[in-house]
Amino acid sequence: MIGLPMTVPAPGLPARVRIHEVGARDGLQNEQTTVPVEVKAEFVRRLAGAGLTTIEATSFVHPRWVPQLADAEELLPLLTGVAADLPVLVPNERGLDRAVAQGVRRIAVFGSATETFAARNLNRTVDESLAMFEPVVARAKDAGMHVRGYLSMCFGDPWEGAVPVPQVVRVAKALVDLGCDELSLGDTIGVATPGHVAALLDGLAGAGVGTDRIGVHFHDTYGQALANTYEALRHGVTTVDASAGGLGGCPYAKSATGNLATEDLVWMLDGLGIETGVDLAALTATSVWMAEQLGRPSPSRTVRALSHKE
Repeated sequence: MIGLPMTVPAPGLPARVRIHEVGARDGLQNEQTTVPVEVKAEFVRRLAGAGLTTIEATSFVHPRWVPQLADAEELLPLLTGVAADLPVLVPNERGLDRAVAQGVRRIAVFGSATETFAARNLNRTVDESLAMFEPVVARAKDAGMHVRGYLSMCFGDPWEGAVPVPQVVRVAKALVDLGCDELSLGDTIGVATPGHVAALLDGLAGAGVGTDRIGVHFHDTYGQALANTYEALRHGVTTVDASAGGLGGCPYAKSATGNLATEDLVWMLDGLGIETGVDLAALTATSVWMAEQLGRPSPSRTVRALSHKE
């Protein structure tokens, strides 16, 4: 019975990667059936127990837009004592007010590199959305919070097609200039390929945005998520977003399916000898448990392989 890959390090890769686990927020946000708040809390606790140190817990978006996350104020008190950073997504100043009231110390804002997605997701132009984020980021930084900037549609947009690298670099640099501590580059519809990843990271480096401030968020729509992650690692990226069990997508981009499964990522990183602090067996058991709560099997190939009963 194979439970772990053989470790064969490759040259030029980081010694350690921090996994930014998004299953509890991005993974569950577009589930049609409401997941009980107690199940969400247990999911986060189990993820932390498997060794994940950053677990995005929920979002303070208006319940009308993402009904699944309407219980944010109920959830966070249930996570007291969880040994992990628990960032939350905030769309605007009202969301920030709600986060502050809950004692949140890490937030994220969610922007777009393309005009069409900004209009559909935020009902604003790209520049208007940046203006909306400005007071949110400023207030959060004044309060000593860590701020992450999500940038969606970095590689392709279902309405606009391929997204030019300079266009993405401009918006990414603007988020950094607002005061974001970290950027997450989103391949929202999963169309990126390794050469495109390299070109974007090189473009950002040329604009003064180094890989020490960058995380990558790949979707596996075309089976490219791990290849793209490997290319990012070769360029020095050490923060990778992933979703336990491969849960989730994006409710505003119908072709956005298949977050990179955390187990698939950990299997690759374990095989490369890259430290994550994650117990793959415990993580797999967590995703099997969550799949049972949702009433369907996990889409993660690693979860299916490791949990298969002969």
